Amino acid sequence: MRILAISPHPDDFEIGCGGTLLKYARRGAEITALIMSDGSLGGPTEVRHAEQQESAEIIGIRRVLCAGFRDADLPGDREVIDAIENVLREIRPTFLFVPFGQDTHQDHRKVSNAALSATRYSRNVLCYECPTSVNFHPTIFVDVSQEFEDKIGTLEAHRSQVERTHIEGLPITEIARSMAHFRGAQSRVSHAEGFQAVRLFINL
Repeated sequence: MRILAISPHPDDFEIGCGGTLLKYARRGAEITALIMSDGSLGGPTEVRHAEQQESAEIIGIRRVLCAGFRDADLPGDREVIDAIENVLREIRPTFLFVPFGQDTHQDHRKVSNAALSATRYSRNVLCYECPTSVNFHPTIFVDVSQEFEDKIGTLEAHRSQVERTHIEGLPITEIARSMAHFRGAQSRVSHAEGFQAVRLFINL
């Protein structure tokens, strides 16, 4: 299986689908991450890239690609769509994870919309949630109980961002725990990640 995880910023996909990617990687999937922005509003780009690479190594991601658009200033839809389509042609993924479109962050909305256009001919496309997602109602759940502590490790690899939640005293790792417990309670396991399917092809 070839998987592509599309992320608006460094560290977004880890909180949304990091546990699921860990599960797939341990079963031999070939995973590529495409980071759309340079993360420069969160710190020096070289720091953000190094943190992203460390996180990717924990998961077992084979390649991290960076589109290099400026953080919080992504260009028009056509350029973002083209950047995603170029990667799709190269990798030909069989499964994709993209950010959910209803979100209070403009980069998340733009990347989601562009990804849905770029993947219009792809069979398996799941949307993951971020802490800034709104009206997210998952219909698919993945049990990440065994992978969860390693998922926390991927978030801790983004050292410059752990405390940058704009909520005093609440690091991103604790937000991730709360999200995983809540989705776990919904799906009757201890820790889960939830997804909304754009398309999910089940081959019986």
